[in-house]
Amino acid sequence: MDGIKVIAFDTGGTILDWHSGIAAVLADCGQKRGVTHDWPRLTNEYRRRALRRMLGQVDPGFNIDDVHHEVLDDLLGEAGIAAFNAEDRAAIAGRWHQLDAWPDFVPALERLKRRYLCVSFTILSLALVVAVSRRNDIAWDAVIACEMLRVYKTRPEAYQRAAHLLQASPREILMVACHNFDLDAARAEFYRTAFIRRADEWGAAGPPDPNPNPATDIIVDGFAELADRLGA
Repeated sequence: MDGIKVIAFDTGGTILDWHSGIAAVLADCGQKRGVTHDWPRLTNEYRRRALRRMLGQVDPGFNIDDVHHEVLDDLLGEAGIAAFNAEDRAAIAGRWHQLDAWPDFVPALERLKRRYLCVSFTILSLALVVAVSRRNDIAWDAVIACEMLRVYKTRPEAYQRAAHLLQASPREILMVACHNFDLDAARAEFYRTAFIRRADEWGAAGPPDPNPNPATDIIVDGFAELADRLGA
């Protein structure tokens, strides 16, 4: 794609398989405490509420790590699950820092970095992104966490400030995500956009937003295809 200098990747669901990791630790804790539940469903509600609480925040006094702890307590209370102790809850909330990346991402990133500046642009905390990047051998050129910008996607200022930090015009940045809300907001600030399908992001339930906006510049099924399309 002509004129692109930077690729900005949404990270939480686009790069990381959060559903498998969180559902597994919930199930492990449940087995240990003799608790049965629909763990995949609880996992998806956990993610949904955490996203809802973070998106659009301006200078909050908390980050997504705080939200992961608070939302977990809320969900366990609503489900009547009192058997999970403080150690269990810390292990569950801490698993967000130990997630696996989708297996097709790192090989494609290595290709893309030969031609483009590649950055994580995320509502996740800086500490979380550093931890999962080390775990998965992800070598970003930079990480732009919204907590550093003090304004969170999908507010226009988040995309404007990220472009300013990168010393790039929005038209020189390709925003990559697996959901429309991020891409639509980026496009409104004149970013180019790429929708990458992640059919397993929400487990067997399937993604709530599977169909890309036709206004999206690039639509691909995987990261290798994205690298092909970008000539990397």
